[in-house]
Amino acid sequence: MEKSLSRSDYLFAVMFIFMLVLALGAFFSGLKVGQERSAAKYEEQNARRSESPKGYTSYDQQYLVSFYHTIYQPYREFHKKWFETMDGISANRSADASLLTKDLAKLAEDTYATLSDKAMPDSSPLLQDSLQDYRKSLKLFGEALRSYTPKANARPGAELTAQLENDSYIAQAKNFSLKAEKEFYDAILKWNETVNPQLKPVEFGNSLALADWSQLSLNRKNDYAAQMLLAGKQFKAFTPQDLTSRIDEMIASGQSKKMNLGDARQVADVLMATDAVRPGDFLRYKDRWYAKETLPQLPFFTN
Repeated sequence: MEKSLSRSDYLFAVMFIFMLVLALGAFFSGLKVGQERSAAKYEEQNARRSESPKGYTSYDQQYLVSFYHTIYQPYREFHKKWFETMDGISANRSADASLLTKDLAKLAEDTYATLSDKAMPDSSPLLQDSLQDYRKSLKLFGEALRSYTPKANARPGAELTAQLENDSYIAQAKNFSLKAEKEFYDAILKWNETVNPQLKPVEFGNSLALADWSQLSLNRKNDYAAQMLLAGKQFKAFTPQDLTSRIDEMIASGQSKKMNLGDARQVADVLMATDAVRPGDFLRYKDRWYAKETLPQLPFFTN
């Protein structure tokens, strides 16, 4: 006959099971805490690796491409429309100048709203500044054009465009645009410096002899051209690289020598005074002179 378990046996079994449950609970609890601490430590290490040191700057091609497509290109759509509208009004190709200025104002306002949602990383302050200046430019263009809309039809086209060109708000808008453009080209040069640290911006204060100009890389020439456009308040339909290519063409053809021009700014002044630079000039000369240049993969250098 089997012997029945005593009360002490039952108590021992219950205590054993209880202790086993506690041990298992402690084990799994400790495992979870360990996993959480390891994950937290891993995340902290990742955060430290990704954290930019104070003063750190970066102009990766990815940032330049993002800026081009989300900020520069939308602004250039307005920029292009500005010149088309001014030409149309000046030539009296439309009887409704008020509608043209209204549409142009709306485009400036819509583009401003689009750029208001955009941002550039803290490590790219030049691109941040350029974005802010493009926004300021669009806001001023929109406000100024709105003020002309009600009275545009009361003026002859040439008179209206002259007033728009001389308007102080529009002058400020153009200046912000030129400043933003220069900052973008400064950023492109900063990108180029990561490949070749010797490629520093050319100081604009002093004259730049054509012999020295010819020794510069394309990115340095473009950056200098952007400085010339800003300093001269030359709000034009073409890009800095279009101006660069025309200066190079003047030198290569011997025209600058015939005209006794020995300075890059002198050549630029002649070209702009004679309206001799056109959008797309760079692409016409690209394969001939700039095939070996180091350039970021931006559409205005390739298309």
